[in-house]
Amino acid sequence: MLEDRANYSLEEMDRQSLFHPNTSIAQHLKAGPLIVGQGRGVRVVDRGGREYIDCGAGLWCVNIGYGRPEIAEAARKAIEELSYYHLFGSASNEPTIRLADRVLTLLRERAGAGHLSKVFFGCSGSDANDTNVKLVRYYNNLRGRPQKKKIIARLGGYHGLTLAAASLTGIPAYHKAWDLPLEGIVHTGCPHYYRYAEPRESEAAFTDRMIAEVEAIIEREGADTVAAFIAEPIMGTGGVLLPPTGYFERLQPLLERHDILLVIDEVITGFGRTGEWFATGLYGLRPDIVTLAKGITSAYFPVSASVIGERVWRVLEEASPAAGPVMHGFTYSGHPVGGAIGLANLEIMEREGMVENAARVGPYLRRRLQERVGDHPYVGEVRGVGMINAVEFVAGRATRRPFDPANGVHRLVAAKAQDRGLMVRALPFIEVIPFSPPLCMTEAEADEAADRFGQALDAATPELERLAG
Repeated sequence: MLEDRANYSLEEMDRQSLFHPNTSIAQHLKAGPLIVGQGRGVRVVDRGGREYIDCGAGLWCVNIGYGRPEIAEAARKAIEELSYYHLFGSASNEPTIRLADRVLTLLRERAGAGHLSKVFFGCSGSDANDTNVKLVRYYNNLRGRPQKKKIIARLGGYHGLTLAAASLTGIPAYHKAWDLPLEGIVHTGCPHYYRYAEPRESEAAFTDRMIAEVEAIIEREGADTVAAFIAEPIMGTGGVLLPPTGYFERLQPLLERHDILLVIDEVITGFGRTGEWFATGLYGLRPDIVTLAKGITSAYFPVSASVIGERVWRVLEEASPAAGPVMHGFTYSGHPVGGAIGLANLEIMEREGMVENAARVGPYLRRRLQERVGDHPYVGEVRGVGMINAVEFVAGRATRRPFDPANGVHRLVAAKAQDRGLMVRALPFIEVIPFSPPLCMTEAEADEAADRFGQALDAATPELERLAG
């Protein structure tokens, strides 16, 4: 048997050995895998030597681009100095201390979030949102309000795929056959005006309806049972869904009135993706907890963070003598190598002005996409902020009639794009392809990406025409 495996191709070894996340087993066994071997800047190269522009930055995460030698050097030094130590029982390490301080400083100085107080580190956005669910429960237990535990999330929202995080996620594909969501998670409507507005409904009226739905949920469930509301400032995996006019301005006072915590999930939008350091600042938010990951290390090391506001921290601190230790944490919370890589990553972003580059090149890419495909009969909207953009497909532009989801038209386009050396992902909620490349993308690379996407859409058009009916 070992001799047989020695003769396998790497592709066959993958199919025989590896269980891929978020992957169709049947399709993978038929046509997979695509083995990526190298990456530099905004480009990756597969094992056969073919180059692709990665307009997904991996999974929205390689903010500084691939292959930075400074990160490799920072990792080498950190491993040689202290390859691992935990944070349990007051133990600590310098890189993690400095990364926590740097994150808080950025949030205070670049997002106006001076009320944020402490950073709890994990390994992924999913585990950070699990931490947030537990903290919400812990906070209200310490306050003597054990019945105040429910969390309102949104249809189309994405918050991860662990048991609690997947329950917060509002995309049905992630619930089917998994017995999710868990009890105590309530989903409100998706605030995507383009897709879900009623005929002749203004954006202001749509916002009114979305807020009224949240208010009705609070009334139905009882404000004394609702603990938190979780939201992405821009709903990434749901389709790069921008908040409708006045949405957060109306939402925050409603939550404050009912003593409901606001958890803002900046796993995608944090660290420059929107052309601002944080969407918390972009939209004038005042969250009680902020979820971070991805761009904190540009995915050179798995690090996430739950950033806790003073309102929550004060309760935890005051209850500590009676409550005892906070019995939550992970083996790799505050890993020193992750701390060192995070600091090096943020230093590169600041030194090279990558947030400013996202604010300049992101809109340029959006304009180029608009010019190339914006008038296409099956493109409904090209939208975005900073370096997070998207193309939404419709079967009928005049009425915004969607395609049958079973046809997966955006998957057809994404496949054509890959054939032309462009990496884009078809998202799982509605028919949208996002453009969220590394923040170091140049205008020339944006031109190239838009042209390749236009060619892919042209090639897919006959099939889209057939499926549109």
